[in-house]
Amino acid sequence: MIFLNILVASKIKTTPKKKTATKKATPKKKTAAKKTVAKTISKNVAIKKTAASQRTKVICISHKEDADGISSAALIRQAFGGDAILVDYPGQMEALNQAASDEKLKSLFICDLGLSKKTQDEFIDIMKTLRKNKVSVTYIDHHDIDPDVVKALQKIKVKVIHDINECTTVQVYNAYKSKLDDHASFVATCAAITDYMEDRPIGSKLLQIYDRQFALISATVLTYNIVGHQKEPDYLLYLVEELAESKFPHEIPNTFEFAQIQVEKLSQMIAKVKKGLKTMKNLGYMEILDAGASGAVNFVMGLSGKDVGVAYKERVDHGIYAVSVRGSKNCKVHLGKIVNLLATDLGGSGGGHDKACGAVIPKPKIKKFITELNKKIA
Repeated sequence: MIFLNILVASKIKTTPKKKTATKKATPKKKTAAKKTVAKTISKNVAIKKTAASQRTKVICISHKEDADGISSAALIRQAFGGDAILVDYPGQMEALNQAASDEKLKSLFICDLGLSKKTQDEFIDIMKTLRKNKVSVTYIDHHDIDPDVVKALQKIKVKVIHDINECTTVQVYNAYKSKLDDHASFVATCAAITDYMEDRPIGSKLLQIYDRQFALISATVLTYNIVGHQKEPDYLLYLVEELAESKFPHEIPNTFEFAQIQVEKLSQMIAKVKKGLKTMKNLGYMEILDAGASGAVNFVMGLSGKDVGVAYKERVDHGIYAVSVRGSKNCKVHLGKIVNLLATDLGGSGGGHDKACGAVIPKPKIKKFITELNKKIA
């Protein structure tokens, strides 16, 4: 009897131990499984975050030769941050190709850089590459452009902001004013003045906000500083930064002093143009040796007594002439369209507004360009 009791007691003790062991084993397996799943999820999230963070750059490629291009870059910087790349027309495609190869580029803004028959196909190809790489692209401009080009860009989801009736900076301001401060309207006003577009629907409303003379002198000082520092890219980027920080031109150190130097140079230019300009039936023209063509072209037009003026300066590094063309109010043709087609036929590129445009012409073709332009504006 005692033996049976001991046997029963031993069975009773053994059974709970087995049950306890079973209960403890199950949670361990579940916990291990949960940890494995958690690690997998965490790893996948990390991979996604890494992939998403690869493209973070915001870049604005804009025209470096006038206040409209510089001011457009400044307002894009204020609205979206990022960096500015300032180019002239000969360097436009090179800068775009470099941007397309940047693996960190997330958003690209292209401002105040018109397209010609020669460059538009390459431009579209570069945009296709950017869009395939999931780069957001916004093209903002006011030069005459082929409607088929606009359709091609829109088809690949490039955002196109284009109006020939307002300068580029005004269009930037109008599109993104909710992201800009109040001072941005003044920057846009100055750009409109320097592009001779302060009488346009939006530009004229912006000008009404400010004292006209204050706006005119500010725009002039800004322009003279830009034109006078074309060979100093760091200074031009400095101007972009200062304008993005809501500085008036007179608040930027030494701008008025430098503008005075430019005024003196321009006064000397008048005498040089009087001496050196040549005329054809419908235009006046002159090669500029020691200044920018854009700064002299209005003198060429005015002093020649013609409705069209042409000034050109050699770019030795590119083997081309940079050409500026201006028309008076009496000019009856659209100079931008004529120059676009003519420059392309001669192996160059060009285009712009009806009364103000530019071109890049191969050095051996400059005389033919002037002769053919004279015929076409008859």
